[in-house]
Amino acid sequence: MKTRITLKSFLSLMVLAVGLSACGEDDVDISKIPEEPVPVEGPIDLWLKDSLLAPYNIRMQYKWDQFEFGDVTKTLVPPKEELILPVSRAVISTWINPYVVQAGKVFFNKYSPKTFVMSGSVQYLSDGSVILGQAEGGRKIVLFDVNNFRVRGMAGYVASRDSNNVKQSTHTLQHEFGHILHQTKFYPVEFKTICKGLYQGQNWINVSDATARRDGFITSYASSAFDEDFVETIAMMLVEGKGGWDKMINDIPAGFSPNGTSQADAQAKLRRKEALVVNYYKTAWNIDFYALQKKTRAALIPLL
Repeated sequence: MKTRITLKSFLSLMVLAVGLSACGEDDVDISKIPEEPVPVEGPIDLWLKDSLLAPYNIRMQYKWDQFEFGDVTKTLVPPKEELILPVSRAVISTWINPYVVQAGKVFFNKYSPKTFVMSGSVQYLSDGSVILGQAEGGRKIVLFDVNNFRVRGMAGYVASRDSNNVKQSTHTLQHEFGHILHQTKFYPVEFKTICKGLYQGQNWINVSDATARRDGFITSYASSAFDEDFVETIAMMLVEGKGGWDKMINDIPAGFSPNGTSQADAQAKLRRKEALVVNYYKTAWNIDFYALQKKTRAALIPLL
């Protein structure tokens, strides 16, 4: 466990140490050493306590602390205070509620991460890609790009722009939670054989989603590695719903991909991945994935 000493606490300790060396322990009046002020909880803190901390033991950290993000050399900005509650409400409606209704609160509270940290901006990597979310050891999720979050009905909302941001935010949650689940119980090894030889590694950034689908990957990032493929499949199925998922597969054009994958083969690969995800949720977690998909999509629609 880490112990954090603030500057004020440090100075108080120094004063105490000087006093002890100058006049002896018996001459120090401990009662006069200043105490740390108790943080005042505002309306946002109280709402988060009642809506996330109390029912789900989830702490939403929005007050700025660069050390929460690990690499202090990255340029990040704090989240806007007026967006804390809209983001938190969306987390509850599009991620927590569907899982709790479908799988139960005991399951969710056992496996869900217990700390969320918010950044107003994305985090850029050296290859030009951006990080929109991170999961650390299954206990902490970092949400980036909070300052671009707007749902329908909020001032400044533009559907053509903001609906994608809302979907991406939910996608990030589903993606990271998918990692937590498969790191707890492994997915079928068969999943890794479906697109064997077609994974792009770090070159995924140079591949469009449309091109990746022609090889049987639902997104370009899915083509980066086995595990990313698995959780991207989960996230896209949940966020897009059955209709959106089917449309993406059906829209794969006729002909062959640059890697020689036919339209029929690409579609078959994605359908096989779909079946394995559905089976994994049922056998590993006793969750009806299609019911979870329906609830997640229904929760998203009013926000878009």
